[in-house]
Amino acid sequence: MKKELLMGTALVSTLGAASIAEAVTATMSGNHKTGMEFDSPTGGTDTNAQINDNNFTVSLSETTDGGMTISSSFKVMDENTKEDYDAGFTLAFTDGSKLDVLNAGNASSSHAVSVPSSAGSEGVANTSTNQAPTGLDFMNSSTAFGIEYHTAADFLADGLSLSFSTSTDTGAAATATYRVDSHIAVGATYVTDLGDTALTIGAGYSAADGSKAGNGVAVNNDNGGVHIGVSAVTGDLTVAVGFADGEKAGLTDNGSDEMTAEVVKAGVKYVTGDLTFNVGIASGEADDTTIGGSYGADDSQDVTSASVSYAVASGVTAILGYTSTDSSDEGLTTDDGSAWYIGANMAF
Repeated sequence: MKKELLMGTALVSTLGAASIAEAVTATMSGNHKTGMEFDSPTGGTDTNAQINDNNFTVSLSETTDGGMTISSSFKVMDENTKEDYDAGFTLAFTDGSKLDVLNAGNASSSHAVSVPSSAGSEGVANTSTNQAPTGLDFMNSSTAFGIEYHTAADFLADGLSLSFSTSTDTGAAATATYRVDSHIAVGATYVTDLGDTALTIGAGYSAADGSKAGNGVAVNNDNGGVHIGVSAVTGDLTVAVGFADGEKAGLTDNGSDEMTAEVVKAGVKYVTGDLTFNVGIASGEADDTTIGGSYGADDSQDVTSASVSYAVASGVTAILGYTSTDSSDEGLTTDDGSAWYIGANMAF
């Protein structure tokens, strides 16, 4: 309780000490993405479905007399949650550094390199307990009671920026489902030019502590791990690769399982006129078990995707995407197949 009171006092003091105008500046942004997906699982029935991804976000900001900017935002609509009011505050200082307060996130995730893949919304339905990851930040986690500090650009060296984050226990009672109690993480990005090529290197480390109630069996591994990625941009061509290795508990099949996993990603994006071509691959492996159990055969997912995007008008993009998946659960082939997507995105 003492930690929560101290954090609340610090936030109120920081905001209250500044001289702020009576009305903040509000801006709106979002997108409407809709299209048809054609899913063809190898061992199942072909299905067709309309896929929507609609978002509407309001961003709020104001600058104090001392030059510090205070900002926050809330999302009032998306296809899954309908609303999202969990954003905290971001304090941007005059030296270029920033501090995120409340639901600040994980500093390791903030520096994960973006690896190109299909811009469509297609994917082969995974109905098994396959836990193999395909993202570089699968092991990063945090609680709502957290902060994240971002240095200004060119910190210590030209092109270097760092972030540090930590969070504390929310005070919620432990249940049979694993939950994160606290975390600490660090991330770094280094940007430099190699002739005509802009090179970006991103890396991060995260470690979390968690708990669960039940029969007294402890987890073998809490959430945590490392990732590193490299992106090179030469003119209209972007090439990126990334690798991540870590552990995760509280998996989606029953909320109590844990795993060790790793993933490799690579992708290429090329822009020519109004056309954008994306190609990406992701290969993940995971060894999952019940909490405190013995590990067995690996899960795996190998995903290949590609897309063509065409800028029809300002803010309007037509998309044709394709994804193919080869996967196995506990060493047994399952959920293989392919999927197509055709649709459009309108952004504002």
